[in-house]
Amino acid sequence: MGKTTLAGHLAAEMGGRLICEDFEGNPFLADSYVGDREACLPAQLFFLLSRVKQLSLADWPADGLAVSDYGFCQDRIYAEAKLTEDEMALYSRVARRVEGLVCTPSVIVHLDAPEAVLLSRIAARGREYEKVMTPEFLDGMRKAYNNIDQFARCPVIRVETDTSDVRDANARNELIARIRGEIS
Repeated sequence: MGKTTLAGHLAAEMGGRLICEDFEGNPFLADSYVGDREACLPAQLFFLLSRVKQLSLADWPADGLAVSDYGFCQDRIYAEAKLTEDEMALYSRVARRVEGLVCTPSVIVHLDAPEAVLLSRIAARGREYEKVMTPEFLDGMRKAYNNIDQFARCPVIRVETDTSDVRDANARNELIARIRGEIS
């Protein structure tokens, strides 16, 4: 089970609104994945502004509960891996301007698995542009995401999805109990 599927289960089981990353709407994403340097900055800026719109304080649900399959702070981690120094400087200027418009999460659930498991899941999804992901790239991203605590302004719950099967209702119930414990 991936992050979007888990987010859907959590939203349904916790009674919250589901917010999904707009990867299909990003016209630059596929080109940036396959190595087109010219597409990297526009792809990141698209995601940054999409995240601001989706996670906006002004549009937050009245009951306060929403489950997103991504975190605003995670965008920066990916940007640092893909952008040049000059592009990152521009991205950071824009991100600093808009970050105050975004609702700070109460908790982040960080899913992880070894590169081989991730590559198997990527292959099963069959997204053409993801086929270029290498074990080395995934290893670098996993290392970067393991430092998410330095960007998150909330508790981080880590779930090793190769050993914890969140497709199982009992495992999800345990995760929901941990989430509720962090947000209460």
